[in-house]
Amino acid sequence: MNRIADIIKQGESEVLEFKGAFGKEVIETAVAFANTRGGMILIGVNDQGLVVGQSFGKEVLRDYVNRIAVATEPSVIPDAERILMPEGEVLLLSVPEFPLKPIATRGRCYRRAGSTTRQMTPSEIAEMHMHSTGSSMDAVVVQGKSKGDINLEGVLGYMHQATAQGRRSFSGKEDPWQVLMKLELVKSEHEITRAAILLFGENPQSPLTQAVVHAGRLREKVHIMDNRIIDGSLIAQVEETVEFIKKNMHVRFEMTGAPQRKEIWDYPLAALREAVVNAICHRDYGDTADIQIKIFEDALQVWSPGFLPYNMKVRELLDPEHASKPRNKLIAQIFYDVGLIERYGSGIHRILEFCREAGLPEPMFENFSGGFRIKFMLPEQNGELQQSSGGALNGALNGALNGALNGDVLRIIDELPGIQRKMIVEKLKIPERSVDRYIAELIYEGKIERRGSKKTGGYFACT
Repeated sequence: MNRIADIIKQGESEVLEFKGAFGKEVIETAVAFANTRGGMILIGVNDQGLVVGQSFGKEVLRDYVNRIAVATEPSVIPDAERILMPEGEVLLLSVPEFPLKPIATRGRCYRRAGSTTRQMTPSEIAEMHMHSTGSSMDAVVVQGKSKGDINLEGVLGYMHQATAQGRRSFSGKEDPWQVLMKLELVKSEHEITRAAILLFGENPQSPLTQAVVHAGRLREKVHIMDNRIIDGSLIAQVEETVEFIKKNMHVRFEMTGAPQRKEIWDYPLAALREAVVNAICHRDYGDTADIQIKIFEDALQVWSPGFLPYNMKVRELLDPEHASKPRNKLIAQIFYDVGLIERYGSGIHRILEFCREAGLPEPMFENFSGGFRIKFMLPEQNGELQQSSGGALNGALNGALNGALNGDVLRIIDELPGIQRKMIVEKLKIPERSVDRYIAELIYEGKIERRGSKKTGGYFACT
């Protein structure tokens, strides 16, 4: 009894759900727990954490477990326990994380996002299945492609570059086709993976026309001053994209006494290059959107389709020791071999270091509008707490402040259902873009949602 009371005090979370009675929502939550990290469902406890006074018999207990097993595929069979509380009985269902995902009920898959259960998109379903089987999205065989669609000269160039980097050791006599076979980029002359086409295809955008970078420079957020679609192989896209950014950025020169002047760009080129590499290497190539780079007068953002890879959160990404979970394993390996990636999982940390060394604010990292966005900002445009190079204390304060403000946004929405963005800005007195960031994060975590029309609608806390 005391154990259940302690669990209830924790409140609903990614691994705990309260339900007043058994229904289809219990089955959906069981599916979500099995697809995420496992969890517990307390039946007989309402949303406010109060025991409602239910009474469960042994047959009821057995019936609930059976109904969950029958309604799920593959079958989820939770452990069930009946606990007597002073106010009534509580049924505890413990659902383990399932090894082979995703689990479905009535043809739909669910996962946990914070303390809510949400339906998964087709892209998330495919990625989850690939992850649980040890494969990746770029290993999918492209129909209608054969050996003739591969540029073997490009493969030879890769072999030379990887050898020069010291990350592979290819001899000049090796057959490039056999190299692709060993790297599992092709399986036979008529089984060509998506990665092989994107990296070494004669026409990398066939059939994946979305595998491009759309870059542009904008003035006053709306006037397009320069615009370009960058296509070709993924490796070539990196260099061409960086060149476009350089062309559309300000640069000043500093005399250091050395034979050559020192170039000072708006943002460190090494950080921008890392952001571009991450976007091209880790994007969701099953999504029909292209990578979008927008260069404003006061900011530069890199957006790529697809949220963070399976089961990873932004706060985990910012940990220098976070585990690497590449969405596209084959592409990531080739990028590493040719030196575009220094070390798996180190890209974000390197971006932060480059910006600190340049005296710039830390970039914004967020799941945004169906994808992942990195936003660089100039110091004079950053109204929030800034972190200078070497300012570890400022960084800690900045993280704490952002976490507190995130909670303030949630509290205001909870207290004033239907509140609009403008009112949140006025109440908290922080920049609009900060409120946008917190709202996007809370929506992704399933804590809030927007309802109503664009003009009159507002934000509501999810229950």
